[in-house]
Amino acid sequence: MANTTLENDALKIDNEKGNFKYPESYSFDAGVGLTADTVEYISKVKEEDEWIRDFRLKALKVFQDKPMPTHWASKDLETIDFDKIRYYLSKGQKPSRTWDEVPDDVKETFERLGIPEQERKFLAGVEAQFDSEASYSRMKEDLEKEGVIFVGSTEGLMKYPEIFRPYFGKVIPTADNKFSALNSAVFSGGSFIYVPKGVKLKQPLQAYFRINAENFGQFERTLIIADEGSEITYMEGCTAPKFETATLHSAVVELVALKGAKIQYITVQNWSNNVFNLVTKRGLAEEDAEVRWIDCNIGSRLTMKYPGVVLKGEGARGEVLSIALANDGQHQDTGAKMIHLADKTTSNIISKSISIGKGRSTYRGQVHMPKHLKNCKNNTECDALLINTNSRTDTYPAITTRGENNTVQHEASVSKVSAEQIFYMMQRGLSEGQAMSLAVNGFVNDLMRQFPMEYSVELKRLIDMEMEGSVG
Repeated sequence: MANTTLENDALKIDNEKGNFKYPESYSFDAGVGLTADTVEYISKVKEEDEWIRDFRLKALKVFQDKPMPTHWASKDLETIDFDKIRYYLSKGQKPSRTWDEVPDDVKETFERLGIPEQERKFLAGVEAQFDSEASYSRMKEDLEKEGVIFVGSTEGLMKYPEIFRPYFGKVIPTADNKFSALNSAVFSGGSFIYVPKGVKLKQPLQAYFRINAENFGQFERTLIIADEGSEITYMEGCTAPKFETATLHSAVVELVALKGAKIQYITVQNWSNNVFNLVTKRGLAEEDAEVRWIDCNIGSRLTMKYPGVVLKGEGARGEVLSIALANDGQHQDTGAKMIHLADKTTSNIISKSISIGKGRSTYRGQVHMPKHLKNCKNNTECDALLINTNSRTDTYPAITTRGENNTVQHEASVSKVSAEQIFYMMQRGLSEGQAMSLAVNGFVNDLMRQFPMEYSVELKRLIDMEMEGSVG
């Protein structure tokens, strides 16, 4: 009975819940294809300073010069036609502070996804992005009085350049990879958050990213700065309707945790299976700071995402906890990167993947400890579960450790759902699908406990739905 109550109160986002769209009506449209004119158009519409426009144009050149990363990536990347993508679509709205001011179709979209209900129940602030721009952005007044900043990236660049600019593009340089360069050229939307010294947010902030248009590319850019001794939890959710054509999502997320600060970044994505989800996420942890990524990847045609932490200060801690579920026609290429740059730094990576039907999951990780460091620790655990005989999983760990008293441990396991276990549960009255779902939820249960209650319940619902029709 308790579980039923939780599910009724949980976020109502399931696989089909996000599969709807509204007729397109945009005031600003950069057209199809990517040229310098596209970049100039975006910058002009957003009324940006000259230095931002120049930053974009230089990034475009980097993107054009960089080859596709075929040596490590899925061959599916070769099917992306950058000349057929729409890089900027906006209704011309400024982020509204009340739901009444949000355009009707956008408001109905987010109401169907439960966003205002979430805000009322357990969020300290929320931002909702529709295609290229945020439609709604609001934070509790008491946090504003404490000096917390939570705005869109465009507003952050313009209103708070003295805070934003020193860290912008520093954790993830433009030339880090082809898709970080693409984002740097056409970025729009995303969040800018600054938490002042000693301020500890008791409730999470959330952003929700929604793709509505076909052949569209969403390129939000997020920067979170936690000043000394501060703490923040940030959550993001993502959906898109199902289209016959490919849709591109290529975000850049930079986190900066200054001395003694803690940042926890939680992602639950439920993209439709036409989305290429190619994201670069990295955090910088100064002395005694902590950066923690909790990542759940369900849906998309191809996800390539490796949240990382650069452990720059002594005693810094980094952690990545990830769940990936790959169904028919999907490839979840996920993992983590931990770069140790100071003594007594600690990192932890726990990855769980489930492959269903002909789905493929890949763990790709990097741990680096240079020889001048001492007393550093890393723990990496990769566990994969195969549901069918045609499902596939791969593990590619890259671990480099030198120096004194540094310890690294890596554990990997691959298992299949036990026929005996399923049979036993079916004898107790469960259907085959219910039994399979129970086995999968048991496999990821330890990690699901790390999510806030609302998200852990939603994850269970998503997994239940993914398991439907996967048996036999």
